Amino acid sequence: MLVILATTVLLILLQPLMKKYGPQTPAQPPQTQQQQQPAPQPTAAPAPLPATVSKEKPGNKEKAGSKEKAAPSAETKQASAETDTTIESDLYKITFTNRGAQVKSWILKKYDDDKRQPLDLVHQIAAKQYGYPLSLYTFDENLTKQLNSALYVVSQDGRKLTFDYSQGGVEVRKVVTFDDSYVAQVDVTVTQDGKLVNAYPAWPAGFGDMTVPASYAVQRVDYHPLEPVSRTWYGGKHSVERLDIKHVSGGATIRTPFFWAGASDQYFAAIFLPSDPRNAALVTLHDSLLVPKNLDKPDPNDTTKADVLGAAVGDVSGHTLVRLFAGPKNLQVLQATHATAVATASEPPPDLGTLLDLGTFAIIAKPLFLWLRWTHDHWVANWGWAIIILTIFINLALLPLRLTSMKSALKTAKIQPQMQSIKDKYSKYPMRDPRRQQQNVEIAALMKEHGVNPAGGCLPLLIQFPFLIAFYTMLGNTTELRHATWFYIRDLSGPDPIHILPILIVLSTFVVQKMTPQGGMDPQQQKMMNLMMPLMLGFISFNLSSGLCLYWVVGNIVAMLMQVGLNQTELGREQRTLAAKRAAKQSKK
Repeated sequence: MLVILATTVLLILLQPLMKKYGPQTPAQPPQTQQQQQPAPQPTAAPAPLPATVSKEKPGNKEKAGSKEKAAPSAETKQASAETDTTIESDLYKITFTNRGAQVKSWILKKYDDDKRQPLDLVHQIAAKQYGYPLSLYTFDENLTKQLNSALYVVSQDGRKLTFDYSQGGVEVRKVVTFDDSYVAQVDVTVTQDGKLVNAYPAWPAGFGDMTVPASYAVQRVDYHPLEPVSRTWYGGKHSVERLDIKHVSGGATIRTPFFWAGASDQYFAAIFLPSDPRNAALVTLHDSLLVPKNLDKPDPNDTTKADVLGAAVGDVSGHTLVRLFAGPKNLQVLQATHATAVATASEPPPDLGTLLDLGTFAIIAKPLFLWLRWTHDHWVANWGWAIIILTIFINLALLPLRLTSMKSALKTAKIQPQMQSIKDKYSKYPMRDPRRQQQNVEIAALMKEHGVNPAGGCLPLLIQFPFLIAFYTMLGNTTELRHATWFYIRDLSGPDPIHILPILIVLSTFVVQKMTPQGGMDPQQQKMMNLMMPLMLGFISFNLSSGLCLYWVVGNIVAMLMQVGLNQTELGREQRTLAAKRAAKQSKK
């Protein structure tokens, strides 16, 4: 009951802080481009960009006319058959098709799927319906279909692919260049009747690691504006606008200048970094599809509806040059990927580090993860053992809080008879009687006289609560712990497959409760607490990540060892004596 009360009080106290510093989301999902731009944060264009944009500049009409109003080429350039081209490095193996000059498969070699096969970042079911990565998005539906179904002529120079297509006044050139990182450069030029067309490279629909309904729910579209447009947790130049799945409108255009933008899920992301952030535009894509409930045995009659998010980013001038990061939300990888510098910016361009959202307690979660990663890299090469070592150090650091809690409980137990006398004195008055207020005044004066802090027992729990939430967020969002193994556990970021750890949480919590002297608590209440608390924690942890459950179990074991030592001290002996006296008095009654 104390834990529940303390948690409730903490959440209530945090509400003003979260409203002031937490991420601000629109009150209603944006349905149109006008709705995408709430009054406090103007992030969306008031109207869609036109399908074509003239490059003509004042004072240079002759040059512009020769470039933009040239007669469309009568030459037709297209392939006679569909072919595939593969680009490969130590990190990826990417297969392009010349139909639409788009990606059929984007395999990340260092990451695996649920079947322990190399992960294909392309969501194959969604891609067949809504488009493959690096397809083109235009504001003309017919032109979009033409560009993404045409057979391009492809040429390859090492890791540079060039796709060309022209027919009926439409000319397209798409150049994709790869290096040894997760970043590719995409250069797109599309003209129609001699005029440049806004054609944006896209990552249209989700990611290949989304296999269960819960994985679809955590999709987002994020973008990093050049100037903060609302107060966020990160604040200042590091602000990131996060649009969750409920606030992404399909086809809405966001024209707020940004350093980077794109779609992401729990562990992976496809982020576009425009070469000219001030002229960049983001189109948010939101579609739905029916996916089999059991991907191992797909049944067309046994499906569930799921939403998939995507993004298209380009330059409003018509010629688009962007870099595309398609890879894991690994903190080291993200921090090594920087946006394009802006000529007028006084600070270096931001990296993608803020794409990894570690929640409200990120100020605790990030140092915890860095510490955990250092332990894994320098002490033990297993994430499970790294969690155990980190847990031991955290509990040792919190030992003073445990002593404070014991001292507070002992002081409370000593004045318990006097507190009961005051309660008996005023028990004859109804609860609404004004004289009842005097009871609280006398109890407060008694506690002050004996140096008893009313929150002394709960404060240590409140301090430990953010660590628990931070650990939970960190384990659930870092790619390093995805599919990390420890003994029989095949994925520390997922639930314990045979629920041994939740059972150990119940047993260890019960033992800790029994070992901890509680001189100020009624024996009957103590018996109920000793039973209800472990069962409640077991229920909560049943489907939590096994890494968090491991942290919890090890913490309880360390607490047992600490309590054995504390019970041998004068403080512990005094607590046990008071508890025994109170139990004997209750038994006589």
